[in-house]
Amino acid sequence: MSVWDDVVGQGPAVEVLTRAARAARRGTVGMTHAWLLTGPPGSGRSTAARAFAAALACEDPVEIGCGACPGCRTALAGSHADVTVFTTEHMQIRREDVEPLIATAQRRPSVARWRVVVVEDADRLNPTSGNVLLKTIEEPPPQTVWLLCAPAVDDVLPTIRSRARHVPLRVPPADAVAELLVRRDGIDPVMAAFAARAAQSHVGLARRLARDEGARIRRREVLRLPQRLRGVGEAVVAAGELVEVAAEEAGASTTERDARERAELLRALGADGVATVPPAVRGQVRQLEEDQKRRARRHQTDVLDRSLVDLLGLLRDVLVVQLGAPVELVNSDMTGDVRAMAASSTPEDVLRRADAVQLARQRLAQNVAPLLAIEALALTLRAPHRSPGDVP
Repeated sequence: MSVWDDVVGQGPAVEVLTRAARAARRGTVGMTHAWLLTGPPGSGRSTAARAFAAALACEDPVEIGCGACPGCRTALAGSHADVTVFTTEHMQIRREDVEPLIATAQRRPSVARWRVVVVEDADRLNPTSGNVLLKTIEEPPPQTVWLLCAPAVDDVLPTIRSRARHVPLRVPPADAVAELLVRRDGIDPVMAAFAARAAQSHVGLARRLARDEGARIRRREVLRLPQRLRGVGEAVVAAGELVEVAAEEAGASTTERDARERAELLRALGADGVATVPPAVRGQVRQLEEDQKRRARRHQTDVLDRSLVDLLGLLRDVLVVQLGAPVELVNSDMTGDVRAMAASSTPEDVLRRADAVQLARQRLAQNVAPLLAIEALALTLRAPHRSPGDVP
């Protein structure tokens, strides 16, 4: 057993971090106060950061990162007194989010050798919050370690990334992800292999696909869009349905949490159980509601982006068939559909559609109204019209 068991397909990164944890234990060269872990979505950068934090908190006198001692177990579970993990539901990490982390970082560790602060989505730091964080990263307390996670080095503010040691992660092999699902979650091997391949080795999405039949059905419906879109009307209707499904999924995942947060706030303000919110606390309740709306919008955007990544995987498969490339299909369960699309289009058609999908992703990331972005995409995804004499 080890804290690294769930960090799949990342041998070089695990080796670097293990050496650093060993150097931290011995007080030798090799440990630094700030780390930047980067990798594409699904690579497990947050999992690797938590595992590294657990290795630094490990209490085993011989094996570092044993995974069995109280330090390892509580760090991995998110309940260790000296390990703080920050994640945001907002599009940006704000100054008011960073200031409590800095205050935490200034305190000496209470039970472990190190106080560790993990910042997920460090690419969401804006110039203001980044500059606030910069000073403590430049001049950290001697026993504090910052672990920053982001998709790529260039996504992080230059002043921050220049002061952190970079550890890149890669997309893990699909068979490694499938093995993890079988071992950790008890998923059937056949289903685990399908989910890992369909999720393009994204561990979190693979687990969701393997366990949620509804997610598999929604994914298949999304992948059938390019074939069933013929006219403008069909494209507009399909776009509306896709956005509506994403909004419903976002609402379903946040409604219970929103209600709990509102109840906790009212209780903290001494206003629980009243029929009407007192004027004195309406401002705080209104701020909470605004934060919840932003969180729901972000979740909707994330759901839509996952669908667009699935479409890119399908288009990649079509191009593979058209070019006769000797590689495995992502959507091998849809081989018939992929071959039909390959026969009815040209590589130029496929690349045009792929460019449109990427443009839609960029627009969503730039806060373009989801319906407008998806409608524009659906119009471009329409199946190409060819006369009987045309040769694909």
